[in-house]
Amino acid sequence: MHIAVAADHNGLPLKAELVRRLAADGHDVIDRGSHLEGVVDYPLLCFAVCRLVVSGEADWGLVIGGSGQGEVIACNKVRGIRAGLGYSTFAAEISRGNNDANVLVLGAKVVTPELAFDVITTWLETPFRGGVHQARLDQIAALESRPYPGEDWRQD
Repeated sequence: MHIAVAADHNGLPLKAELVRRLAADGHDVIDRGSHLEGVVDYPLLCFAVCRLVVSGEADWGLVIGGSGQGEVIACNKVRGIRAGLGYSTFAAEISRGNNDANVLVLGAKVVTPELAFDVITTWLETPFRGGVHQARLDQIAALESRPYPGEDWRQD
């Protein structure tokens, strides 16, 4: 699998470890940064990963920040991205199984490297369940495509 990866300054050490382990497991890792030791803003890093996922150049995206909270918000601003915050294997199962997440966000201050790898493994191995969950994703996609000004948000 092709996995696009990025991390801000908080996530650099964890990213290095995860890139090494993912490559050792046979994944093609596309490292979009950061490669700097200093403070780095995460929104453009998120976009770099998300752009590769939406275009099909990467099968999956992985973004690492301090808590992951800002990163998951930034990723979900990109049309076609469904980013989930991976703080446990349960959260990973739900984000893939129920929400068909295509980007996983980790908080380097929240998870240990071992837990992070378990979360990633669970996330990559969990299939989307479809069914009622697909209907909900269709509703989310409709929200993405609606014009905002003057739109009537009441259900018919």
